[in-house]
Amino acid sequence: MAIDGEAPKKSKKKLIIILGISLLLLAVLGAGGFFGYKWWMGKKAASAGGDNATEQKADAGHGEKKAEGGQGDKKDEKAGGAAGEGGELVSIPPFLVNLADPQGRRYLKLALDIEVKDKAAADSLNKNMPKVKDALLLLLSSKTYDDLASLENKILLKKEIVERLTLVVGEQKVSRVYITEIVIQ
Repeated sequence: MAIDGEAPKKSKKKLIIILGISLLLLAVLGAGGFFGYKWWMGKKAASAGGDNATEQKADAGHGEKKAEGGQGDKKDEKAGGAAGEGGELVSIPPFLVNLADPQGRRYLKLALDIEVKDKAAADSLNKNMPKVKDALLLLLSSKTYDDLASLENKILLKKEIVERLTLVVGEQKVSRVYITEIVIQ
């Protein structure tokens, strides 16, 4: 009987050890999967952030060209540098748009500053803000990730935005569009 009594204890110990090792292995694999996912998604987010940095450099370059063509007085350049050559800036707060992606998993976060010719044009743009947002949402939601990924495509997008806004507020009122924030994910 002593032999029969020891056999179940050993099999119970083996069962507990196997169960413990299985749980430990499951925890290690789960943690590895979690960190692998975070690392992989972090790489994608970093590439989207790189696009953002490139766009900000491009916008800075456009502003410098405007300042060089000014009156030559440094005080005047600083005073008028925020809105180019005497124009007004109208900020459009950031908004999210689902991109026309086949899987429907990509989105665009975009904030803009719109340079208009004068105060009356700025008032007209603010008055028609729902129409402006509608035009922008329709334009942006028709874009895919590939349509927005390169610098050339972002410059083309800025031109398309100017064209759409011109339809809303009228001819010769919108001078330029500045992308102040862009996240493509």
